[in-house]
Amino acid sequence: MANLQTTRGEQLQDRTVCDRDGDKIGTVADVFYDDATGAPEWLLVQTGLFGRRETFVPLESARTEGSDIVVPYAKDFVKDAPNVDTDEDLSVGDEQVLARYYSLEFGNRPAAPPREGRPAQASDDAMTRSEEELDVNTTRRPSELVRLRKHVVTEHQQVTVPVEHEEVRIEREPITDANRGAALSGPDITESAHEVVLNEDQVEVSKRTVPKERVRLDTETVTEQQAVDEEVRKERIDVEHEGAAPGNRNVR
Repeated sequence: MANLQTTRGEQLQDRTVCDRDGDKIGTVADVFYDDATGAPEWLLVQTGLFGRRETFVPLESARTEGSDIVVPYAKDFVKDAPNVDTDEDLSVGDEQVLARYYSLEFGNRPAAPPREGRPAQASDDAMTRSEEELDVNTTRRPSELVRLRKHVVTEHQQVTVPVEHEEVRIEREPITDANRGAALSGPDITESAHEVVLNEDQVEVSKRTVPKERVRLDTETVTEQQAVDEEVRKERIDVEHEGAAPGNRNVR
């Protein structure tokens, strides 16, 4: 099995880190080196729902399976590691805190690997309490395809149009001195005919295409509130009293 502490740090970047059972813990975000030897010593692993939480895990005793890095710890145990500032190199105090958590002797000399759950803390005057926090982001993804499609429909339309037609009207006038000459200009008794042409309007229908409006698709952003419901874990610290020392029962 290759010693990962002799591997170049850039070859460890972005690789998947799995726990001892093969469950994915996260992805390598950075590598921290031993100041004395220059060898990779700690992996900074991105965990959490969106990979926004970072936790340290020692490279000591880690192994590879394919391109994955497998560490000899449980997934929850690694995620519960103490929060350490990652803006700069690890301080001596930070390394001491992490070494105690992972049951490593400071100086990167391994002790027995931890069992399931959190190991017993070395004697200290303080206890670290940690809790998970939700990191929520939004990702823009396609949700629906909207298309403008033009098609032809036929509907019945009725309009009223005024039309005219001519009708025959017979006019009769008596014989007067004014029209007597015209009335007696012809033969006395004869047969004759007189014609008149009657006209009427007939409706003629034609169609023309008339542009009515322009239609286009546009988008607007609507903001709404969406609740995110997720379980988070937090540690609680209780104080246990096991009784006063003999001889001090009445001391106030």
